[in-house]
Amino acid sequence: MAGNISHTALAKLQSLNGLFAIYKKQGPTSADVLNSLKEALLKAGVQNPNPRKRKKQSLKMGHGGTLDSAASGVLVVGVGNGTKTLSTLLTGSKKYIAVGELGKATDTLDATGSVILEKDFEHITRLDMEEKLKVFTGNIMQVPPLYSALKKDGQRLSVLLKKGHKVEAKPARPVTVYNLTLQEFKPPFFTLDIECGGGFYVRSLVDDLGKALSSCAHVKDLVRTKQGPFTLEEHALHEEQWTLEQILQSLQPCSEAEQKVAPKSPEAVTSAPGPE
Repeated sequence: MAGNISHTALAKLQSLNGLFAIYKKQGPTSADVLNSLKEALLKAGVQNPNPRKRKKQSLKMGHGGTLDSAASGVLVVGVGNGTKTLSTLLTGSKKYIAVGELGKATDTLDATGSVILEKDFEHITRLDMEEKLKVFTGNIMQVPPLYSALKKDGQRLSVLLKKGHKVEAKPARPVTVYNLTLQEFKPPFFTLDIECGGGFYVRSLVDDLGKALSSCAHVKDLVRTKQGPFTLEEHALHEEQWTLEQILQSLQPCSEAEQKVAPKSPEAVTSAPGPE
């Protein structure tokens, strides 16, 4: 960020309460992106960094809903009291565009992992896939990926796996898929438009879909286009927009954001059996 802002501006930044959205690019973790945002905002107005004053220069900030390193899109940030309402976002509706690749399964269920299985996919038609997607729509049971932000004994499963520890799969849990459509089918690639509730893993969906079609599949590309009331096109601030002025313009008060984030009623979802 070019130039410095005054200590008054920094104090104003620290007094903010609410939610806003930023764009997370492919590569860094969600935590990395949040730290970059904090650094960009804090280095303005801190002309003479002093470790003893670090607490005064801190920002109370958090994000809601981790995006995988390989994924991009909307990442909602809470500042001040807004951090307390982030849990509401975790249960709210999210939208994704996912590109899957048939015929190859990976250990991470996405393109960052190693290929562990290859199977034929020539028998799969567009109609086959569209029919099978119906099974994954509604209230379903889903097993989370081993490589995930879920924790065991305080450590992320993905970190434990990378350290060589043996990790058991978490039990299947109920998740909700509000809408699931096939946008494009050009084998081995296919594109899904997904709207889901909290706790849902797109990587698990694509892996389960490949198995259900007597083949295998992994996520090649994943973009979150919406989280709660925040959309990629309208609300996500890109890195060059990470300024106090831009955040002030896009900040939503906690109460207003919470009303918009309210989860859809389960009655609006057609119940369907879990993955085969």
